Amino acid sequence: MPPAQRHPTMADVAERAGVSASTVSRTLRGLSTVSPEVRTRVEQAARELNFAVSRQAASLVTGKTGVVGVLAPTLSSWFIGSAVSTLGPELRAAGMDLLLYLTPEMSERADFFERLPARRNADALLVFCFDLTDEETARLDDLHMPVIYVSQHAEGCPSVYVDDVAGARRGTQHLLNLGHRRIAFVQSVGASGFAFSSNERLIGYQQALTRAGVPLDDDLVVAAPVDDKRRITEAVGELLSLREPPTAVFAEQDELAASVIWTLRKGRIDVPERISVLGFDDHPIAEWSDLSTIAQSPADIGRAAGELARSLINDPDADPARHIVLPTRLIPRGSTVPLRPGGTEAGDAGDAGVSTGGGVTEGSGA
Repeated sequence: MPPAQRHPTMADVAERAGVSASTVSRTLRGLSTVSPEVRTRVEQAARELNFAVSRQAASLVTGKTGVVGVLAPTLSSWFIGSAVSTLGPELRAAGMDLLLYLTPEMSERADFFERLPARRNADALLVFCFDLTDEETARLDDLHMPVIYVSQHAEGCPSVYVDDVAGARRGTQHLLNLGHRRIAFVQSVGASGFAFSSNERLIGYQQALTRAGVPLDDDLVVAAPVDDKRRITEAVGELLSLREPPTAVFAEQDELAASVIWTLRKGRIDVPERISVLGFDDHPIAEWSDLSTIAQSPADIGRAAGELARSLINDPDADPARHIVLPTRLIPRGSTVPLRPGGTEAGDAGDAGVSTGGGVTEGSGA
């Protein structure tokens, strides 16, 4: 049957363009190994035959699926959602598809690592924001494909991330430069296995204080889930109950920082006049709430992760342990101000109403 009377195949395009079927596959998947002259001939032949590339047919020729998998605990996170939103178009522009593996529950996570479905369905796997066990890391090695860790540094494995230690150092130094010495740090805790920075932001905070000659005080480090206002209130209450309360608070994430500000103001403690508050991320809530923050770009991280995945898929000889480290930057806004002249190191925050159980009360304020 002549090509005009049946669906055209890759072989038909190859014959018309005078190239091999594998060259047609590489061309129509957007790979850079095809010369411009050959690409023009193949694309013209495909248009003339009204040919659309079949992912399955291309896989038979090249051994590649043209798919990049993403393993993530959730898409409701602003960071992951923003990164994946950029990653998708980046892959589509290269003729590749994105396949999501969401594991919000521990049972779903266990099932993924038991079955490893990406082994059959993808050419590379991007692992977003997971605190993996040694056993899970070993299972990902069994995939025998590029596994790229996103928003985390995995030693000996390709990774795309920001330098959380340097970013937190910069943020703490900002508060030090404003005259603050009693600087608290509020860590975020969440679902098991879900982590943005592990302890790296805490390490950066501690390094900045040590370099400035400020003694570390474990009482100034508290933790609370981002979405639990009761526990955030208790954590803030712990800080305000100290004999020398902080004059500034550095929260590990912007959403946590916004809740800290809400809690302080509910207790009639002025921010930033009495206590300055700094966040990390540059979440949209930071601009809305005039929150000073250390900014990172999830869009840039998603774009870089897609480029690295394509590079490792297309070039088997590429460095398998390549790291891409993206910058952070300080965005000063209205939530951080200099320690007020004549004020104590405690910023007089100890006068605020604080319950003995650690929660902020509706006590006297400014």
